[in-house]
Amino acid sequence: MSKIFLFDALREATDEEMDRDKSVFVLGEDVGHYGGSYKVTKDLHVKYGDIRVLDTPIAENSFMGMAIGAAMTGLRPIVEGMNMSFLLLAFNQISNNAGMLRYTSGGNFKIPLVIRGPGGVGKQLGAEHSQRLEAYFQAIPGLKIVACSTPYNAKGLLKSAIRDDNPVILFEHVLLYNVRESVPEHEYFVPLDKAELVKLGSHITIVTYSRMRYHVLQAVDMLINDGYDPEIIDLISLKPIDIHTIIQSLKKTHRLLIVEECMKTGGIAAEIIAQVNDNYFDLLDAPIVRLSSQDIPTPYNGSLEKATVIQPEQIVEAVKKLLS
Repeated sequence: MSKIFLFDALREATDEEMDRDKSVFVLGEDVGHYGGSYKVTKDLHVKYGDIRVLDTPIAENSFMGMAIGAAMTGLRPIVEGMNMSFLLLAFNQISNNAGMLRYTSGGNFKIPLVIRGPGGVGKQLGAEHSQRLEAYFQAIPGLKIVACSTPYNAKGLLKSAIRDDNPVILFEHVLLYNVRESVPEHEYFVPLDKAELVKLGSHITIVTYSRMRYHVLQAVDMLINDGYDPEIIDLISLKPIDIHTIIQSLKKTHRLLIVEECMKTGGIAAEIIAQVNDNYFDLLDAPIVRLSSQDIPTPYNGSLEKATVIQPEQIVEAVKKLLS
């Protein structure tokens, strides 16, 4: 086991897959000589050259379209969004082309495409650089969506995504790149459609993902001291949602709290609530509670920015209220 940062885990995954398969290549803004905005592709151009680690113009719709075309011809492109918010400029290519071409071609084309990069609310990055696009892309047929939260699952998810024959969006949180943990030195993969049971418990099920995993863990430390025993699930897979793991937990706890950084309206929590209420309502002993970011553009001011995102104290309060 070696202890590495999350950005190093992503770089290792990319390096291993590029070394194994010559059809894998990276493209995006400043991914080559600069090494990526968060150094996920650092020095890869030295090993693989400027064609397989391709610096693109600032034209998201153009290089996304090029990547989809490359995937149709048998290559396996990895598109890095310098900031995932910028990929709204390529929304047409991602939705109408990447998501739908395998279906609309009658299965004649596969789209083995990975779209990855930093997103989420950082530290005073402003509204346009603090977007959470998971809700934007969730409704698009044909996409798989995952969100990494640890170096271990980041590396395993990226390797699985690169080998998948469908378009996969991997969301990385801008504040998690310096999270550090031990990962196996042998090759491993993390499934693209499974949640992770982070902590067993019996009183309440807390479902979360990405950076909020750590806010939930902080809250649970406080709750345990007060005699509470929550179960924690990290979704990881945002599309499809691993509803089976959530339901197995609900059969024990009968109470559900969802914590997300996504906006409340139309967010990931909204989809989980709909699925549980539609199909498993009888398992609930109390209404489902969701803690989500406020439906406003993220303020630049640090104090206001913090106020828009769920904090550990709010999670503690919500659990105690649900269990009262």
